[in-house]
Amino acid sequence: MSNPETTQVMSLPLPPANYVNLYSDEHIRKNRAPKPPMPILDTYSMFGNTFNNDDNIIRPLETQGFRRLYPQHFDRKKELKKLNHSLLVNFLDLIDFLVHNPDNPRRTEKVDDLSLLFVHIHHLLNEFRPHQARETLRVMMEMQKRQRIETAHRFQKHLDKVRDIIKNAFSALPDQDQEDNKLTVPVELMDFSSDNASSDSNQDHCHPLDRLMCSIVDSM
Repeated sequence: MSNPETTQVMSLPLPPANYVNLYSDEHIRKNRAPKPPMPILDTYSMFGNTFNNDDNIIRPLETQGFRRLYPQHFDRKKELKKLNHSLLVNFLDLIDFLVHNPDNPRRTEKVDDLSLLFVHIHHLLNEFRPHQARETLRVMMEMQKRQRIETAHRFQKHLDKVRDIIKNAFSALPDQDQEDNKLTVPVELMDFSSDNASSDSNQDHCHPLDRLMCSIVDSM
């Protein structure tokens, strides 16, 4: 059973910005996000033109209803230069017609020729788009690779510096044997203290009054 809120949302004609908001984390968590559209199987319309799924990314000029001015196998660089020269010559001819004879019917022909030349130039430039995309992707990947290598080198430098600091800190610590020697008491001192204790215990340090009191108690 479908959610009525989802059905209502999908039926509303929303602009792209609001349509994207329908796929928020909250809508996805509550299963309220609309399902993606089904893939197009045969034809679709874009910018007022009908396209087929089997069409090439850049369609030939003949399929678009234009007359080809250059051969099938050609050098794009040379053809672009030739088209540029032809464009300049036809533009000068059009200026000449507009100045000397504006009502000349060839003026319309020159406008059509200029439009056709522009279409050919635009088509040749579009044929470079896949190559441009690959080059752009290659440059981006090289930049990412270089940045990651530089980051790895900086990290290695910091790691080596930290290792040196730790090594110097360990080398600055006192020797453990010396610490043990500081904590131990020499045997001579221990013997001397024990002798003094025994000699002190042998000597009588009793007070005379205490001794008198003890003698009185003993005589009783």
